[in-house]
Amino acid sequence: MNYERELLKGSTDSLLLCLINHQPMYGYQIIKELEKRSNGYFQFKEGTLYPALHRLEKAGFIQGKWQRLPGGQERRYYYITAKGEKALAERLVVWQDFSTAVALIMQPATG
Repeated sequence: MNYERELLKGSTDSLLLCLINHQPMYGYQIIKELEKRSNGYFQFKEGTLYPALHRLEKAGFIQGKWQRLPGGQERRYYYITAKGEKALAERLVVWQDFSTAVALIMQPATG
């Protein structure tokens, strides 16, 4: 069993919401930012990223908007919505509780 993959599957939406909460981003920018901030640990492919973005958009957590660049090219930027901010705040509380509980079990027992 690939544990890293399972952990990522359960965390993808929260990671994306967190990044987009800091600033609106387009797809390739999200991929690069995840890789940079995780010191290369997260290396998303388009086949993972875009279904997740579409799922978040369908849920009303993010909104995609096309923007024209000075050269005429268009990019779809993703913005977090108020509903997305609320969902992210709830997920962060759950994540903190979960990671604290895991750390308590994983650390060596004392006395």
